[in-house]
Amino acid sequence: MTSTAQSDVVTRLIGHLTNSTTDMAPDDLMVPVSNFTSAERAALERRVLHRRPLVVGHYSELPRPGTFVTRELLGTPVILVRRADGSVGGYVNICRHRGGIVEDAAQGSRRIFACKYHGWSYESETGALQYVPHEPFFGPIERSCNGLEKLAVFERHGLLWVDLSGATSDLGDYLGPDVDRQLTEFGLDESVMLMDESFPLPINWKLIMDGGTDLLHPKFLHPNTVGRMRAKSCSAWNDYGLHGQMFVPRRRMADLVADGGEVPADRRMISSMLRLYPNSMVMSPPDHVEFWTVWPGPDRADYSVTNIRVFAPADRLDDRLRDRVARSWEVLMQAAKDEDWPMEETIQRNSFARPDRLFRYGRAEVAMQHFHQALETDVQAP
Repeated sequence: MTSTAQSDVVTRLIGHLTNSTTDMAPDDLMVPVSNFTSAERAALERRVLHRRPLVVGHYSELPRPGTFVTRELLGTPVILVRRADGSVGGYVNICRHRGGIVEDAAQGSRRIFACKYHGWSYESETGALQYVPHEPFFGPIERSCNGLEKLAVFERHGLLWVDLSGATSDLGDYLGPDVDRQLTEFGLDESVMLMDESFPLPINWKLIMDGGTDLLHPKFLHPNTVGRMRAKSCSAWNDYGLHGQMFVPRRRMADLVADGGEVPADRRMISSMLRLYPNSMVMSPPDHVEFWTVWPGPDRADYSVTNIRVFAPADRLDDRLRDRVARSWEVLMQAAKDEDWPMEETIQRNSFARPDRLFRYGRAEVAMQHFHQALETDVQAP
């Protein structure tokens, strides 16, 4: 963050630590439990994600012209490829002949993508239909209308974004200046990706998103892991429109405040979670970045895939930093796999047992309220 913005956050957190307060919403928010179980609701939320820019990768995954990665996004198979001019193109990974996959490798380098069913082939640079075996056996094939379906792809802040709706609006306008500034300061375009793992879970995607900004649970669910790093149950929340950022004091900050010491405005004092609406979260430990993207299942309310990438600055990456990141990953995995996700699986099962009830998001749970309100507005939009 800029020094002015960081100083404001520090001042607010010092006030909360001193007065045992926290940022709060005006009222509690009640959310139907059926939002986590209903197939109809899940379909409406997938529609929301289909019309928003989504983070799907890191620039380093496409290091040279001709390199590609494949993904499945909300049930749609896609290919991202680095073009000769350094830009990134994106295509739906479906043959225009009879719907086969034209590239089944997770990554690699190709000049041509070819369907293994009937051999129809497409240029990786443009997606144009390049070759049709036995073409005289077909009627006229208009090549300009039978290339791979193109996607709107953006590369910004070292991240690869796809808009499945095909919209080509300005990504900077979508993010807004506050988020743009924060992502710039994370330096992901000058970072090395150290981890990239995905976790399929029998949990509605919103429960995973809730966990990232749940201020009140670490003391109880994580007493021997991340709960030890937190000071009190207080936070400062910055509303960036659709997006937002939660700041939580680390224990060392609380100790300084208790002792009357001066608190420096840096990441050693504060942990933050930047939510990129709709389905990404950026966590900021002092010397690296954790990037979460949570994908709803393509056809169920009780299934999601959580992708976690870990980045470290390339200019500071040495063995000591690698060791610190590895230890941080161990703590993260213990908290997520042994504590958070089992609890969220229980909540998911209980939701099916009592789908007619309401979940309560309290006044102090302002970050989660913001997420559910933004999503509800989007679901209701025409």
